[in-house]
Amino acid sequence: MSGERSSMRKLWEKGNKIDREAMKFTVGKDYLYDSRLVKYDCLSSIAHAEMLYQINVLTLEEKEKIKAALNEIMRLKDLGEFQIEENDEDCHTKIENYLTEKLGSIGEKIHTARSRNDQVLTALRLYYKDEIKAIEGLTKELILSVKGFVKEYGRIKIPGFTHTRKAMPMSIKMWGKSFIESWNDDLKILKAVSDLIDASPLGTGAGFGIPVFDVKRKLTQKLLGFKRIQKNSLYVQNSRGKFEGAIVSALSLIRYDVNKMSSDIIFLSEDDIRIFEIPEAFTTGSSIMPHKRNPDLFEIARGNYVKIVSLEFELKMLPTNLISGYHRDLQLTKGAIMEAFDITKETIKIYSRVISNLKVNAKSAEKLLKDPQLFSVEKVNRLVKRGIPFREAYRIVAKDFVEK
Repeated sequence: MSGERSSMRKLWEKGNKIDREAMKFTVGKDYLYDSRLVKYDCLSSIAHAEMLYQINVLTLEEKEKIKAALNEIMRLKDLGEFQIEENDEDCHTKIENYLTEKLGSIGEKIHTARSRNDQVLTALRLYYKDEIKAIEGLTKELILSVKGFVKEYGRIKIPGFTHTRKAMPMSIKMWGKSFIESWNDDLKILKAVSDLIDASPLGTGAGFGIPVFDVKRKLTQKLLGFKRIQKNSLYVQNSRGKFEGAIVSALSLIRYDVNKMSSDIIFLSEDDIRIFEIPEAFTTGSSIMPHKRNPDLFEIARGNYVKIVSLEFELKMLPTNLISGYHRDLQLTKGAIMEAFDITKETIKIYSRVISNLKVNAKSAEKLLKDPQLFSVEKVNRLVKRGIPFREAYRIVAKDFVEK
């Protein structure tokens, strides 16, 4: 088989003529997304080859040749020499064609007892596991950045706000620790989602199991490092979109807290408040107003939360009203989940950096705390401690704040 023919051969091709525009439409951007999945598909195929050897589909020599070729693909990918083109359709097709071109009929055996459905899901699950682990690590780094900020400025008292109006005093320590506690809760939810998806789909075929062959699913599960197998083959297909939606739901909670912190920093660094001072290196300017130092970074971080929520909605809506089994609609979940991972990682990285450089203006905070309104509850409680009923004490103190 020639190299040209190999690079363009579809796994489902039966010799019929393929309309180029129709092919382009159905491929979409999969070939671009699949660049991230090459390593995971190769690792999955290595485990699958071992299983095929165990059930006597491959000889020892054939297995070793396939394994060597798959390792070669991963090396070429690291060197930037294994690219997925539009004509390749996806990485799975590209990889199998490479094996067939290099090994001939031996390469054609790799898809025995496997569908592209369970093949794709296995690669994706391995990718998800690594991405979730990366986000967990980045979130812990962000928590450490906030802890450092609290250690430096925690003693400083600042006004607390309700209804965007001065309410009661609080501290930088209280403010910072509220986000630390919240992110720790988010990590628990992310861990639960990580456990949910840590199930091997390999060996379930197109969603209805593998006839004839006694597929050893527990073997590939252990080889690939999954905690368990996803038992029901139909549920494997029905969970696509559902699991992705759960992942982005967990990511959205982390981003929710970033959104909240962004709004706080924007508000508390405003010219008339100036409790927070954003280093100039993390601000932008105006094309017409020379004095401006804009908190664009925080505004984009805040706005990206809405993007994450929209991706969550997209992922949860794509499988809606589909009957059980695989549908090509589900292919569209790939771009959405990858975008959600990218946005989340980029935001957390820059946030750790900016929080480590954020400063608190103690003089501005002290000036704002001179407002007697902030101590109204304290006055009420002091009267209560002297024996005055709470509601009466409330009315006494309120007289100080009623407009004359």
